Amino acid sequence: MKNNIPVFKYHPDPFATGVFEELEEPVTCPCCGEKTSVIYTGPFYSVGEVENLCPACIASGAAAEKYDGAFQDSESTDEVEDLDKVDELVSRTPGYCGWQQEYWRAHCGDFCAYLGDVDYQGLVDQGILEEVLEDPELNDWLRDNPQSLGCNPYGYLFRCLHCGKHLIQTDYD
Repeated sequence: MKNNIPVFKYHPDPFATGVFEELEEPVTCPCCGEKTSVIYTGPFYSVGEVENLCPACIASGAAAEKYDGAFQDSESTDEVEDLDKVDELVSRTPGYCGWQQEYWRAHCGDFCAYLGDVDYQGLVDQGILEEVLEDPELNDWLRDNPQSLGCNPYGYLFRCLHCGKHLIQTDYD
């Protein structure tokens, strides 16, 4: 079933990041009324509680429109001037689960792809620790103590869609 879901450029593997779950028994998507065995379990900001959204209703924007909701707070992102890109992120991209408030990184005038949680050893293993530490938005304490990443603060890894640069967002408990 994982191959039959829409492509989300800002969240390329929502199964790996844990916001899509494959069920043994299908349920009904409250938005479209269709049966689905893949549901969204990540954040969705709306007035009412909405569960079991299918990937198609997220990708089309139908869920955000029907429930006047958002998958990401538009104020909790790096600045991107193109309002179509902001709409795609907020209304048609699965969010991610952070410790406190999720924040989406941007680079090269566009939002980055969210790759998942990351800790110090993960950055070392991927060979991107130095690249991440060059980010001027990273606080000095973390730059001087990168081995703390994964405990407190928690790290969320992003990759620029245009130049491939890796960035992290940190979140403290």
